[in-house]
Amino acid sequence: PPRPAGMGGVPEPCPQAPLAVLSKVELRVSCKHLLDRDTLNKSDPCVLLLMQSQGQWMEVDRSEVIKSNLNPVFAKIFTVDYYFEEVQKLRFEVYDSHGQAGVGTHDDDFLGGMECTVGQIVAQKRVTKPLFLKYGKFAGKSTITIISEEISGNNGYVELAFRAKKLDDKVSWVLAVNRAGWALLSLILLLPQDLFSKSDPFLEIYRIDDDRSEQLVYRTEVVKNNLSPIWEPFKVSLNSLCSCEEKRKLRCVVWDYDSRGKHDFIGEFFTTFEEMQKAMGENKVQWDCMNPKYKIKKRNYKNSGVVVLLDLKIHRVYSFLDYIMGGCQIHFTVAIDFTASNGDPRNSCSLHYINPYQPNEYLKALVAVGEICQDYDSDKKFSALGFGARIPPKYEVSHDFAINFNPDNDECEGIQGVVESYQSCLPKIQLYGPTNVAPIISKVARVAADEERTKEASQYFILLILTDGVVTDMADTREAIVRASYLPMSIIIVGVGNADFTDMQILDGDDGVLRSPKGEPVLRDIVQFVPFREFKNVTLAKCVLAEVPKQVVEYYSYKAFPPRCPRPPPPSPT
Repeated sequence: PPRPAGMGGVPEPCPQAPLAVLSKVELRVSCKHLLDRDTLNKSDPCVLLLMQSQGQWMEVDRSEVIKSNLNPVFAKIFTVDYYFEEVQKLRFEVYDSHGQAGVGTHDDDFLGGMECTVGQIVAQKRVTKPLFLKYGKFAGKSTITIISEEISGNNGYVELAFRAKKLDDKVSWVLAVNRAGWALLSLILLLPQDLFSKSDPFLEIYRIDDDRSEQLVYRTEVVKNNLSPIWEPFKVSLNSLCSCEEKRKLRCVVWDYDSRGKHDFIGEFFTTFEEMQKAMGENKVQWDCMNPKYKIKKRNYKNSGVVVLLDLKIHRVYSFLDYIMGGCQIHFTVAIDFTASNGDPRNSCSLHYINPYQPNEYLKALVAVGEICQDYDSDKKFSALGFGARIPPKYEVSHDFAINFNPDNDECEGIQGVVESYQSCLPKIQLYGPTNVAPIISKVARVAADEERTKEASQYFILLILTDGVVTDMADTREAIVRASYLPMSIIIVGVGNADFTDMQILDGDDGVLRSPKGEPVLRDIVQFVPFREFKNVTLAKCVLAEVPKQVVEYYSYKAFPPRCPRPPPPSPT
């Protein structure tokens, strides 16, 4: 058998491969009450899936044609890549195919279309909407239903504990024949490695791929001078072990370690992850460790030892979509800086100036991030807060006021409602200072703490702070962030304007672990800071939201909260 590659010194255990970040989503499509465009038979529907890219609709895929059916359930499964940080616009177009030059040509009859986002589909898991003809006209009672499901890839890891019993003692002998032609056979013991000791075994596991090539999955440590070694338990992802296919064949090889890299083959056996799972609980699984050469040459050969799987534990790794599809809501809060350094809002040079033709940077950042978050909040109500201003009626400075001036309910209807509250709030307040953000972080954290006590993965909080300068209460802010890192929340800080934001980078934690003034580190990295001037609207959202799915999974994994049971999908319209 081939020797393990690249092993001159002590074999190192293989590191676990990182889990993939990208998710894929399967979409299943059905329609009801389609328009009948054929004279003799019913329509022959087909669905085209298009995705918007750089302002253009590009075809992704198309379904099969179902003959003479106004209520089709398509067998075709559409697969799309999923990115939380992007607004991924989809368009479904249904045609009555006439089977000439392909679906969607001028010869085919357009039965209706529907637009939505990938985020809307995964958040609701099942979406039913009416089909529209051109110019916004309803296509009769026609509806289209999209059902989404995440494709599970790297969905967990397994913890394995192996030992071996009565392995062969690999002592090397050479057959020497003297030169004089005498038929004298001498067995000479070679020096020095295993002359006065037993074998030093280690175990390797290989995955056999479809092309019959072998991929090393894991290599244990070497156990010195022991024919019945117990190796340390180890963890490996299911994707790495068996490509998430339980019946995929695995080859396990036991070697006797040699410091020169010329390791001696002891034996091997073949198994599958399906067979390994018999070792769960109190059960154990064992295999004969076989040397194929000995099996051929030795008449009474039984094995070269036995390898035992002492324990197997499967650990499920939930994805962001597992939590979203389980009903977890993303609650979005925006906090806006109303300190005097922004300039008088009536002056066109102010960062808060309302230009009827061009939104200011505060509005651009708010809309860019909010438009994505709104797909994951079923009631579409968002908290909108302000800080650093004197507010009516007493015009005292406040660092956590509702910009709709309703102290009992700071939520606005949709992103447009936040925009309208912001615009109507500006003439009523006096921009002042200082730039204190700890009070708002603590306010959102209190709500998140109430959510944590439910011990369910039901609501995660994103706080977007828009500010034109470095925060004044840096010590209190660091303390508030450390406290918040133990709660279901993430913080995004966007620097607006041309100020020097160098001192704000400390909050991001990318250059080191953020600590409170007392030296306590954050549990999780939950802060993302970016200056708005370095991004356009779309790239800003991609940058600041790309880390959120990982932060959501990290929090619920730390708390050991599984996804909630998915909400039952609404019944299909009849």
